[in-house]
Amino acid sequence: MKKALPIILVLAAIIIVGVFFMGVKVTHTVDWEESFNERSNKPYDTSIFYKELNNLFKDRKIRTIYHQPDSYLQANSEDGYGDHTAKGNYIIIGNTDYLSEKSIDELLNFVDNGNTLFLSDYVFPQKFHDTLDVSIDYLNNEKDSITYHSLKYLDIKNIKTDRSAFMQYFSYFDSINHSVLGHSKIDKNFVNFIKVPFGKGQVYLHTEPKVFTNYNILKNNRYKYVEGLISYLPDDDIYFDSYTKIQTRYTADVEKESNLSWFLQQPAFKWAWYTSIIFGILFMIFNAKRRQRIIKIIKPLQNTTVGFVKTVSNLYLETQDYKNIVDKKITYFLERIRTDYHINTTVLDDAFLTKLSAKTGKKKEDIKPLINYINWLRSKNEFFEENLIKLNRQIEAFYTK
Repeated sequence: MKKALPIILVLAAIIIVGVFFMGVKVTHTVDWEESFNERSNKPYDTSIFYKELNNLFKDRKIRTIYHQPDSYLQANSEDGYGDHTAKGNYIIIGNTDYLSEKSIDELLNFVDNGNTLFLSDYVFPQKFHDTLDVSIDYLNNEKDSITYHSLKYLDIKNIKTDRSAFMQYFSYFDSINHSVLGHSKIDKNFVNFIKVPFGKGQVYLHTEPKVFTNYNILKNNRYKYVEGLISYLPDDDIYFDSYTKIQTRYTADVEKESNLSWFLQQPAFKWAWYTSIIFGILFMIFNAKRRQRIIKIIKPLQNTTVGFVKTVSNLYLETQDYKNIVDKKITYFLERIRTDYHINTTVLDDAFLTKLSAKTGKKKEDIKPLINYINWLRSKNEFFEENLIKLNRQIEAFYTK
């Protein structure tokens, strides 16, 4: 070990000097990409606006939606399998091009039932343009990249935004049925914020999502413009879209980012992390040969069946592997059905419900929600804690009622 000590010290010195010079040469660059991600503190993300929603809508439920709107709204409809019926304000800031046609239909159905949809984006999917009878055009603003914004009916005028090479505005809309609520201006005013009645509800369309970003909310008095925009929404529960913010650029698949992704973007932490890994490897190499092996204490065998089951259960819960638990609970439940009642569980259809009702003596309408929920879970690839809790409660109710 004494002979290896100088080698370790030399390697450590080389690593420290190398990290120092690499750190000096690394220049921190600001990422100006407009991703509108509520979980990021980058200039053109929306973490500050997202955190302030609780203050803007006090005593109201703020729900963050990580799924396509059609999947979430169908599950949380009156006939769905969600924990509640979705009612209130659905907010989408930027990236609306990731919305599928089914999601657009479901959002419009949501509005038709008396709710509110707020969309802020430079352009919207064509289906919104066709259905709501609007068109969008843009002006080149390369002269000074400054745009001024104002809101009708509120004392909010000439709120400035910069770094705007283009200005989008509504070039056409139904001036009789649609209400103008705001304007943007370079040399003259153009409509950039309107309210569109749809069924029993309304859709708010806004063409400057950049105002909701961290950079603009923190600069001067620009936050007042955002407060004014949101003040038009009813005082109701909020459904904040996050699905369109976590897509890969080409595949639209939800990204599974590492928990260290943000830290590894910080040069100081990244090199400290790599240095600690290198030193850890060196430590293991030079301490691989111990002077004396550890003498293991062998305890007598114990009956640890119950403890094993608890340990495995806790392992699944701590790792939040809800899919594995849900799959096992469904498998175990169907196995008991086959064993206790001798019913084929390959297809869980109406014929299966009829047989199960007859053999258990339970009413068909009491069993149907559980079987429908199992079929719904089988069609999904991702689960949350509430899905597991709901499934467990329904299975317990099946055996107790």
